[in-house]
Amino acid sequence: MDAEAWRIIWFTLAVALASTALILAPAVALAWMLARREWRGKSLVETIVSLPLVLPPVAVGLLLLKLLGRRGIVGGFLHDTFALDIVFTWKAVLIALAVMSFPLAVRGARLAFEEVNPRLEQVARTLGATRWRVFWTITLPLGWRGIMGGALLAFARALGEFGATILVAGNIPGHTTTLSLAIYRNVELGNDDAAFRFMLWSVIFAFATVWTSELFFARRRRLA
Repeated sequence: MDAEAWRIIWFTLAVALASTALILAPAVALAWMLARREWRGKSLVETIVSLPLVLPPVAVGLLLLKLLGRRGIVGGFLHDTFALDIVFTWKAVLIALAVMSFPLAVRGARLAFEEVNPRLEQVARTLGATRWRVFWTITLPLGWRGIMGGALLAFARALGEFGATILVAGNIPGHTTTLSLAIYRNVELGNDDAAFRFMLWSVIFAFATVWTSELFFARRRRLA
């Protein structure tokens, strides 16, 4: 494999890891609110969060393109105020991966929080612990395996993202090309050998990530 192929591999890993790190904290916070609190509009938020799982990825990409482009609300503000462009840059890749993988991170963390016995939290509250302290000393330690499992699934989803990425970031060699986009480009060009090599790397990364995630979930079930 040449230097360009390795660059694509490392770029894919880096941006997938960065997108997972970007969404982890808000995903955990939202998951806790969905699992432990009842509030007006909760079902609407649940539906919106789950939409990237059921919408065609290209539809999500189109929405991001309209939102982040120079004529979009967010993209126009960033361009006019900070001279910052998002669309067709690595930042667009990061955002697309984050949006598409966010629901999996939320789902994993929510299931983890729902399996934590609320009586343990109630006892701690009666002993004078604040809600924040209860979260950090009881809820989070007991649910961390599920959270990590969800984060790994989100990372795996980011590794394989294609539809939203190609619309909002394009397939610009040396700038926005990920493994999935490289497979597509090489198939279009008739370079089947290169496409299969990239596919093999995708399978290896996806298998390793999902397998590790399943280990976290299996361990959590045994401890439950």
